[in-house]
Amino acid sequence: MVEKNQKYWALILGGSSGLGLASAKKLALEGFNICIVHRNSRSEMIEISEEFDKIKSQNISFLNFNLDALNIDSQLYIINELKLILGEKSKIKVLIHSIAKGNLKAMVSDENQVLNSDDFQITFQAMAVSLYDWTQLLFKNNLFAKDCRIIVFTSEGSTKPWKFYAAVSAAKAALEAISRSIALEFAPFGIKCNCIQAGVTETRSLKMIPGSEDLIKNSIQRNPNKRLTTPEDVAKVVSLLCKDEASWITGNVIPVDGGEHLQ
Repeated sequence: MVEKNQKYWALILGGSSGLGLASAKKLALEGFNICIVHRNSRSEMIEISEEFDKIKSQNISFLNFNLDALNIDSQLYIINELKLILGEKSKIKVLIHSIAKGNLKAMVSDENQVLNSDDFQITFQAMAVSLYDWTQLLFKNNLFAKDCRIIVFTSEGSTKPWKFYAAVSAAKAALEAISRSIALEFAPFGIKCNCIQAGVTETRSLKMIPGSEDLIKNSIQRNPNKRLTTPEDVAKVVSLLCKDEASWITGNVIPVDGGEHLQ
């Protein structure tokens, strides 16, 4: 597998933790070169660097940009660096969108600030529109491989209301809609795009949701397998979607939750 994939790269937006990091590790094991775009503080980088070292140990090429993936100047810098490093022979086979930047506020509260239109717009841009921005950037700069896989992470919250999740819920619904349109309109260029609807997964993003303890408890109770989804569960399906055998799968929202959505 390493020999087969060594000319290909996986670009992970938001890959320093959670689903993005687990996916990067899994694809590195299978021989993909890895590029991670993330935004972390110096103190956070101590732990993150250890995880990146594990990826580097797989004898693949590795890049990371500690830059804001939503900033236009940063985007152009990263694109130019990728063009220089990849050259003419290497291409991006996998684009993973794992950006988690959303406002978690209630719609009604006597004690705290409530959601406003700016909160929705910031969340919408970060967690939905940025997928299209990056797809266009890579496409226009001829960085995609002929058989490219775009994979994005959504949640059951795109269709079910959760407290404090309204802005993220709206963004996830939009993310799914954008991914379907990418699957349709970029199909002539060999680009496939799918959403993975991960079950409740104990990540840093989950812990930021007020009342996440109750969400975890309820998810375990209604899951037929009586456990939470793990980042590794999701990364395995990312791997499956990147295989040649998955080349006819596009435009889908695929639950990866051990049956959690059934109840």
